[in-house]
Amino acid sequence: MSGLGLASRELNPMLRRRDGHHAKVTYEELFFDLVYVFAVTQLSHTLLHHLTAIGAFQTLVVWFAVWLGWQYTCWVTNWFDPEHPKLRGLLFATMLLALVMAAAIPQAFGERGLVFAGCYVAMQLGRTGFILWQLGRDDPLTPNYRRMGAWLLVSATFWIGGGLADPETRLALWAVAVLCEYVSPMFGFAFPGFGRSHTRDWTIEGGHIAERCQLFVIVALGETLLATGATLAEGKVWDGATLSALAATFLGTLALWWLYFGTSSKDATTVITRSADPGQLGAQFHYVHAILLVGIIVCAVGNDLAMEHPSGHATVPQVMVIALGPVIYLAGSAIYRRIVYGRMPLSHFVGIVASLAIAPVGLHVNLLTMGWISTVLLTATAVWEGLLAKRPVTGSFTSPSDP
Repeated sequence: MSGLGLASRELNPMLRRRDGHHAKVTYEELFFDLVYVFAVTQLSHTLLHHLTAIGAFQTLVVWFAVWLGWQYTCWVTNWFDPEHPKLRGLLFATMLLALVMAAAIPQAFGERGLVFAGCYVAMQLGRTGFILWQLGRDDPLTPNYRRMGAWLLVSATFWIGGGLADPETRLALWAVAVLCEYVSPMFGFAFPGFGRSHTRDWTIEGGHIAERCQLFVIVALGETLLATGATLAEGKVWDGATLSALAATFLGTLALWWLYFGTSSKDATTVITRSADPGQLGAQFHYVHAILLVGIIVCAVGNDLAMEHPSGHATVPQVMVIALGPVIYLAGSAIYRRIVYGRMPLSHFVGIVASLAIAPVGLHVNLLTMGWISTVLLTATAVWEGLLAKRPVTGSFTSPSDP
């Protein structure tokens, strides 16, 4: 661990102890994640009922707010001990704000825009302000949180301004706010008068970051299964088409799980743990997981369509959703493997091309058939990747540099 991390630990007993072992994910963090099962459900249902270009962009912007709120909290609990009473209180307060924010998602571009934005801003600024207050002026981590807070103040003006504006203007303002919070860490939160942070100063515990990302993937996949089960339970008749749709959606979700946990997640943990600059690699993990999770959410919407109307013929927006879910997920998975193994897998590239190539078929078949096509493509990609010879884990992160 760097001297910065040692000095911080001596100054502030709230920081996690760095003893060379994998920092465990605490029950407080697992409890906190439960809110995000609800948030992912709200996002998938919002997209399901707004299958337009504008609706998709609105859902994407709202998703980034959900993800960034979780991500910034994840970094805090990597540095600070969630079992400390003050941090536990912060987590629970953040959890309440995230719950209300998630409840406002369906009307985020309607009458609850200000509620959504207000909860999000309170969560981001409140967390950062609390940490700054606890750190004091002399802690080595304080400059980083000052820069972070400066960017969050800038984005807050766009979030609140958007909450007060009409839906069209709101979308533009919130998109700018997302860019402020998503892009600024890439440049070390560089801010006029405050300098810039360097990833070597972040002293994160890489294994913890990897595990937290993996747990969020489990949350998203769990929501997908929850939605499938709920749709089945609500069905009045469990006929052959419904049971076939159930099989397609379950196998498709299993393929998503295998592509992530069966072929790369353990290696990813090894790579970030051994990295000379886990701060930068951890940031890359968070960037790529935003894409992976969008893919899971879109796939979940495709599953809902197949389960609810297996014999129905797909519209153009529905075909795009069913086809683009695997495309987005495989693109994110390919980038993830590029980070872990230093290569882009051919299996994913072929899967993406095939998904796009057969999308027009969806206009001539029912939703059940389209769902099975999507499942077969994902399963084939998963099997292909799983059959590859076991590779040595070297990672692409051989020459660390600041973002």
